[in-house]
Amino acid sequence: MQGNTNSGSAVAATQASQAQPDTGSGSGSKDEGLRRSLRQRHLTMIAIGGAIGTGLFVASGATIAQAGPGGALVAYGAIGIMVWLIMQSLGEMAAYLPVAGSFGEYGTRFVSPSFGFAIGWNYWFNWAITVAAELVAAALVMKYWFPNTPSIVWSALFLAILFIINALSARAYGESEFWFAAIKVAAVVVFLVLGIAMIVGIIGDSPGATNWTKGQAPFVGGYKGILLVLLVAGYSFQGTELIGTAAGEAADPGRSIPRAIRTIFWRILLFYIGAIAVIGFLIPYTDPSLLSSSETNIAVSPFTLVFKKAGILGAATLMNAVILTSVLSAGTSGLYASTRMLFALAENGQAPKFLMKLSKHQVPFNALVATTLVGLAGFITSLVGDGKAYEFLLTVSALAGFITWAGISWCHWKFRMALKAQGHSLDELPYRSRFFPAGAVVALLACIAIIIGQAYEPITSGASIGGVLMPYIGVPVFFALWWGHKLVTHAPSVTPETADLGTHNVH
Repeated sequence: MQGNTNSGSAVAATQASQAQPDTGSGSGSKDEGLRRSLRQRHLTMIAIGGAIGTGLFVASGATIAQAGPGGALVAYGAIGIMVWLIMQSLGEMAAYLPVAGSFGEYGTRFVSPSFGFAIGWNYWFNWAITVAAELVAAALVMKYWFPNTPSIVWSALFLAILFIINALSARAYGESEFWFAAIKVAAVVVFLVLGIAMIVGIIGDSPGATNWTKGQAPFVGGYKGILLVLLVAGYSFQGTELIGTAAGEAADPGRSIPRAIRTIFWRILLFYIGAIAVIGFLIPYTDPSLLSSSETNIAVSPFTLVFKKAGILGAATLMNAVILTSVLSAGTSGLYASTRMLFALAENGQAPKFLMKLSKHQVPFNALVATTLVGLAGFITSLVGDGKAYEFLLTVSALAGFITWAGISWCHWKFRMALKAQGHSLDELPYRSRFFPAGAVVALLACIAIIIGQAYEPITSGASIGGVLMPYIGVPVFFALWWGHKLVTHAPSVTPETADLGTHNVH
């Protein structure tokens, strides 16, 4: 990757002016804004922590059962490369324009105010509903230790913890995510070390490479198996874009963001590809425990099974604690990301102005309260009736992450067009995407292909028309936001010559 940390004077001036943007409604002086308190280590852990969760710790076993160890490696490797390309695009824009709202702001600046409106609200809704989902998950995890305690008690407790962490300061969020992510990273590293020791025969009896050759291995189900796992892997990697939402509060973003982006690919490669390889060597794809893997069944997590094979006492309890950490991490990050996106929408006049108000710690407090209430409402819908309303909310938000990724790639394309049209040199970029334009195009097409591919399983399983179309309900919602805003405001599309590459506030 090419990274020029000595950016041009225009960029330096822009970033200096953005360090204390004018919000117009802070609790302090008019010139106070979001505080740049997130350090390099925070950004690095936010980036990697977003990619490590229950998708790796628990559900990865089911992907090996579906596609075999070889098929799972191909699928996760392909998605890993796609995410790397997307993060390069995001990193280039975020290092040059480190603003609150990130890709929502970039959509407004480089595509159109209506597109920025749609992608911003799409992302906010996605993470607000994710907060509700994590409250449900936290209660399920705690039932492992306290089966008789009502779920709502744990959910209420964890919501209070998430709110307090986010209300304290951006630095408090950064610290909590640093340690949450550190626990997850430590669990993966220990897993890899023990797994390799077992594979080479240092611990226990090594099965060698037999699991890669028995039955249909290494590729089970052919292309269909790989395609199904591609969809699962795509969901597992969602959250890596959190580094973009943190850019508006990053200290020295011209240096810290590129450094964090550079680490993403190699850590994804190590953690996901390494873990899938270890599981493939040690557990045959025919093991019924892998088929039983789910985000609520810790006992059959492939990590738990390998730890048990290594003789680790209390393996299930250990992994349950790690899963709880992942849930808290996702919930805290979800509340942070959605709050900052709502704050940015208010700054751009795309949400009520009262959401711009900052606390004395420069936290968008009103936006935090509003998002917390929406997350709470989403959680309550999971308790009333038969939960159909909650399932509907999850369905609407299911494709939001892929829509966001596609939007990032499209914004990057338009960003480069604007740089060229306005006579800016690429030497001004603090960080430069290595594979532009091919990288942005490939990532955009891959996201679109994954979105379309959601219909594959329902169609092949003989689902009704409604069953095939239901996963796509979030797509028309996104276009309704986009075109509805354009219809009401008549906001024109942004041309490369008029795209805003400098000032903070866009109206």
